[in-house]
Amino acid sequence: MLELLIQTDDIWRVDGRCNDGNGTLTHLFFSDDIHDMARAKAICTKCTVSEECLDAALTRHEPWGVWGGELIENGRIVVNKRGRGRPPKTPRPPLVVDEVPVPPDLVSA
Repeated sequence: MLELLIQTDDIWRVDGRCNDGNGTLTHLFFSDDIHDMARAKAICTKCTVSEECLDAALTRHEPWGVWGGELIENGRIVVNKRGRGRPPKTPRPPLVVDEVPVPPDLVSA
């Protein structure tokens, strides 16, 4: 696997916070849910390779997903993603998510 990464110049992927080796966080980065996207972006804010990730995604014209802390659609950064349906009459407070919650069964007492 490491040899494949070296060949594609994506060795930085090994150090990504989203790379847990099992793909357990993948659904957050490719979800249509605003809360999932916010969680994915929160993970990226503390990542040491987020710039490399975003640059690679833009270079590859990724079709969609959260890459390097930015939402990508059709190979471009989406500044404001609005949920489906009619916008609310009164503005909602901004969605702030710090991290993905750890499942209770994984928390040691």
